Amino acid sequence: MNTIDSFGYSSTEYNPTYFDGSIGYTFSHTNKLSQDKPTVTIQIPCELLMNTLPCSTEPYIADFCLRRFKGYIDTLNTELRNNSRPSDENGEYYLQIPKGKILVRNGAYFSKCCQRDYEYGSGLTVHLLHDDKTQIFKMCLCILVQVQLPKFKIRKAMQMLCKDLPNSVKKFITEFDVSQMNLAEELGKKQTKIRMWLKNSDFCSFIANGSILPRSKGTDLPMNGAVPFCSPPKDEIEVFGVKGMGIRRGVTVITGGGYSGKSTLLDAISAGIYDHALGDGRELCITDDTAVSIAAEDGRSIKSLNISPFIKWLPGGDTTKFSTDHASGSTSQAANIMEAISYGSKLLLIDEDRSATNFMIRDRMMKELIKKEPITPFTDRVRELHETKNVSTILVIGGSGEYLSVADRVYMMEDYLIHDVTERSKKICEKNGVTAENPAPGDWEQHRILHSEGFTSFPEGKGKERLEVSEMGFILIGDEKIDIRGLNTIVSQEQLQTIGFILRHMEITNNDSVVDIEKKLDEVYRRVESEGVDFLYSSFFTTCERFLDMPRKCDVRAAIERMRKLHYVEWGHNN
Repeated sequence: MNTIDSFGYSSTEYNPTYFDGSIGYTFSHTNKLSQDKPTVTIQIPCELLMNTLPCSTEPYIADFCLRRFKGYIDTLNTELRNNSRPSDENGEYYLQIPKGKILVRNGAYFSKCCQRDYEYGSGLTVHLLHDDKTQIFKMCLCILVQVQLPKFKIRKAMQMLCKDLPNSVKKFITEFDVSQMNLAEELGKKQTKIRMWLKNSDFCSFIANGSILPRSKGTDLPMNGAVPFCSPPKDEIEVFGVKGMGIRRGVTVITGGGYSGKSTLLDAISAGIYDHALGDGRELCITDDTAVSIAAEDGRSIKSLNISPFIKWLPGGDTTKFSTDHASGSTSQAANIMEAISYGSKLLLIDEDRSATNFMIRDRMMKELIKKEPITPFTDRVRELHETKNVSTILVIGGSGEYLSVADRVYMMEDYLIHDVTERSKKICEKNGVTAENPAPGDWEQHRILHSEGFTSFPEGKGKERLEVSEMGFILIGDEKIDIRGLNTIVSQEQLQTIGFILRHMEITNNDSVVDIEKKLDEVYRRVESEGVDFLYSSFFTTCERFLDMPRKCDVRAAIERMRKLHYVEWGHNN
């Protein structure tokens, strides 16, 4: 693309892409404080790696390539490493290191890239290959690498960029294992099929027999020697040739004694909102991708939210438009559920250990004793959610027997094996006279819209944007400090970085008095689909990391809900 800059030069004369044969290397500044740590985008034509391109643009193929390329970067860094000196003296290569989950990311992706349209002549001369200036584009695997150049060692820096890195890329191409890629592709296709099947079935989650659910301590790796998952016989189904347990929509309780594996099972179900790479152990644990993990979140911000189905009244407050800067356990859990419903979630995942006790349950004796109680416990609403809003719930329960009376199915974990104990649970409920209560139907709708006031990346009174992302789980943007630590479905620091950049993009592109969050998010995700994640990145923010992973839309919305300086108005009102 030829454009003319303010100095009258064609932008092609400044094209920072250099070619080694047909492999392109595009250099860019990471930010103004990282002049010695450029970003290099390696563009490898797919035809050099594989014979055909049936699914070459799928994230699971890019993920496979990134994991394979890691070994070559590790080798380069081993050769550079000198433990007596820091990396800015030794030099170092930085690659995005994915864990078990497969995400859309800028560390590795597929894109149509412009090919070299010149050949080298004698000296410094080049000759155009096409007089008509027609540019040729090819589908390429793009891998992002940051290179820490060694201080005051020009020759070593030149060798790192011009010899060592290109040689490793060539070796990666030569040794590329198409058969292993085909296995990753086969798995990716199967995951996609099961995920699409879930959307149109009576099931909200599928766990393949033989899956390894426990993680090694302190890692995201499968635990050695763990008991493989095995479905209860009555619940075993076969989906596209894979046998495993199907969890039906409705209300499902998972119970068991301490250390029996019930929370591990719920964690695996939650992780199933994302696809997993070969070797993770949970490759075929697939869950409705609208699922949201719900927990109490003391101290979070809530703004003009309807939580009346769970909190009927509060002293001096209207629970149809409830606001607080420091929510309690019960009000925060109510808010998290109401927000998830408004995002379109069809599955709630709840662990009793992470919940507010007074929100989850109030037994018959306490109901008889306390007559004036503002909280409608979740036991009284969980069936209504399924029957009126088509929202299913999977709960891990260890001490609240009241949930047995409202469950469609009850499973018990014992010695890391799962058993169907639904019939036993029904008999226990009948024996003890435990029945579900049915309060008046709740109002599940939200009646508010976000005003643009306060929705900005510019701190008040300053003309310079602010965006920082902390490894402790905070996003600092404008005057906001957003606490994301309660969002368990954000699974990488790179996702947190991306949420910050998405919020910044939504804020600087909004010119209306109100913010249509859904419309703005749709625009962002459409651009990511056509341009890639990297369009969100800005080198202006010198503390933000370079690598990005795409989050789900609902997780971005959840981050917005935790902003403390927002102003909502009721539908039909202007202020």
